[in-house]
Amino acid sequence: MRPERVSPVTLGDAAAALPPGAPAITAAPGTGTEAWGTRVTGISINSREIAPGDLYLALPGARHHGAAFASKAAVAGAAAVLTDPAGLSQLGKSGLPVFVAEDIRRLVGPLSAAVFNSQPRDGSAPVLFGVTGTNGKTTTTYFINSLLQALGQRTGLIGTIEILAGGEAIPSVLTTPESPQVHGLLALMRERKLDAAAMEVSSHAISYRRVDGVVFDVAGFTNLTQDHLDLHGSMEDYFDAKAALFHADRCRRAVVTVDDGWGRQMAAAAGERGVTLLTTGEAGSADWQVRGITREGLGHAFELVPAEGKPLRVRTGLPGAFNVSNAALALTMVLQTGIPAETMQRVLDEHDPFTVEVPGRMQLISEAPASIVDFAHNPDALTRTLESVRRPQGRVIVVFGATGERDQTKRPLMGAIAARLADVVIVTDDDPHDEDEAAIRADVLRGARGAAETGQGRCEVLEVAPRAAAIARAVELARPEDTVLVAGRGHEVWQEVKGVNLALDDRVELRTALETAGFTVLSGDGVES
Repeated sequence: MRPERVSPVTLGDAAAALPPGAPAITAAPGTGTEAWGTRVTGISINSREIAPGDLYLALPGARHHGAAFASKAAVAGAAAVLTDPAGLSQLGKSGLPVFVAEDIRRLVGPLSAAVFNSQPRDGSAPVLFGVTGTNGKTTTTYFINSLLQALGQRTGLIGTIEILAGGEAIPSVLTTPESPQVHGLLALMRERKLDAAAMEVSSHAISYRRVDGVVFDVAGFTNLTQDHLDLHGSMEDYFDAKAALFHADRCRRAVVTVDDGWGRQMAAAAGERGVTLLTTGEAGSADWQVRGITREGLGHAFELVPAEGKPLRVRTGLPGAFNVSNAALALTMVLQTGIPAETMQRVLDEHDPFTVEVPGRMQLISEAPASIVDFAHNPDALTRTLESVRRPQGRVIVVFGATGERDQTKRPLMGAIAARLADVVIVTDDDPHDEDEAAIRADVLRGARGAAETGQGRCEVLEVAPRAAAIARAVELARPEDTVLVAGRGHEVWQEVKGVNLALDDRVELRTALETAGFTVLSGDGVES
């Protein structure tokens, strides 16, 4: 996740490049002034990932201080160590120049930017798009990538599913990698002369400073709904974390979806750097508006109407009205880079860039029954997905669960939503982590059965575990005119149970169950990871 060639930077020059207000770096006792001339070619916060010439940032951790591993970093080839005052006593004898600063977590991003020279102002860096919001980040970045490629650009992608640096795919573990990897990737993309890149930016990435030192040419906002309250505590704090992306030091331009109050509040946070986008299909006062939404097969056609000028005719073949919003956001963000509307319309007509498979996002496995795998794992996403998949004369059968050790308040909410919008609800396991699987299912079932018993839903509620058996049961119940939705895990291929990763891919299990039942499935190319 770094370029092949990095011009060495002295620690003195890297420290001089820090932004105003950054913690000051000083040489530790015993480190002479000549050490400021130490040349570094990389940065790492993990002693196991040190490359020769790296500056090792020894951060405090949940269990151990990184300073305790400085000697291992030295053996791996580190050129110097930067730690905080608490780490000085744990360094031992590494033999490396040692520097010290308060709150060094604030320095990781700016130092990574300086060492990797990830976004120089000479025009050589890829145009960088960042997308934040609760739902739709992954699909929107894939749409941006597809549209840019249709325009003839060489692109990169950093996100939940994968990292792409031109033609090379790198499996992704975090929605946004740690800050040294982000800057290393941006430098790698510049080295490979990519034209543009799109990145998912989660609230975790902002709160944990994984995108510090990154400046986005265009930032986009999808929506804000209940999720991650185990981290943020309240919707207001969750909003504040997202809003940080739209500060002047993080983005040059912004496109904000203003379909609700949170969006309008985010537009105010973006200020004069932002343009607004309304995707409800209704008339409003936004700078860009979606109008004339019509069903077209499983997808939709619509117009994107600017405040001035001709509307753009757009379509997406992906199921779900929310993919109209995702496509409109991707298109509006790319338009902010100055591409003429006439050029954009020609590309939309000739390449259909928003009909692109996004792994685990409304991914169609079979058409009769319509069998879909989606990542919907919070109340709003589940609502939107269930509302979008019902077909005339057919039932909706949904299989889902809830993640362990995460926001417990959303579990009964999701159960009630499923009971209101589906005909058969099969509650099963998601990723329980170290929680009791049955207890998690009970939380979800409480909401589903409560809604059914009070007349809010007229559905059959079943509890089936493990997850593969639940998927098989859904297919057993399905008729060709029905829809089977397997929600919550999307592209994920491992299920964590009591610290053990078990192989489990919803797409593979659904395909197997359909074939066993005698149904025809779509091509498997690109489905299994």
